[in-house]
Amino acid sequence: MLNVIWLVLLVGSVVVSVFTGHLKDIVPAVTESAESAFKMALGFTGVMALWLGIMKIAEESGLVELITRAIAPIMRYLFPEIPRDHPAMGSMAMNMVANMLGLNNAATPLGIRAMKDLDSLNARKDTATDSMCMFLAINTSSLQLVPAGAIALLAAGGSSDPTIIVFPALLATIVSTVTGVLSAKFLSRMRRFREDKDRG
Repeated sequence: MLNVIWLVLLVGSVVVSVFTGHLKDIVPAVTESAESAFKMALGFTGVMALWLGIMKIAEESGLVELITRAIAPIMRYLFPEIPRDHPAMGSMAMNMVANMLGLNNAATPLGIRAMKDLDSLNARKDTATDSMCMFLAINTSSLQLVPAGAIALLAAGGSSDPTIIVFPALLATIVSTVTGVLSAKFLSRMRRFREDKDRG
């Protein structure tokens, strides 16, 4: 579907440029855009490599494990039906820590592993459990203490103060995470969803 959208945009821009008499401007514009995109991607890659390296250092030094232990009480409240020593708890905690540090690329495989671990406790493989829905809500809202990806994009784009995004991102993700958690808790207690679960 995304390829169709890009095709429509591409063909549409050529058609519009023909009717407006700007066809000769397309080639220079495409070349300049490609060059700018390459420079931004190169800068973004460097900054992301830095943050992924910091994440690796934090993991090897035990900082990630320390944060994981710190959020353990919250994890037990959010996922009461998951045994404390189950691998899903560790996978979810690591995913949340990676998201908090804005390392979305590092968080993705951890999130997939967490879902697989949660599915191992699922009696109905065709229906998501409350824990799976809660984790999805938290993972999607993604509380970020350090929005490394956004900082990297701003730095690659030549921003004079790329860290200015930190407080707005923190505020926005706090609101989105709280909303996601409350929504998941509320919906899990609705009679309609409880009945569906009971029938399983």
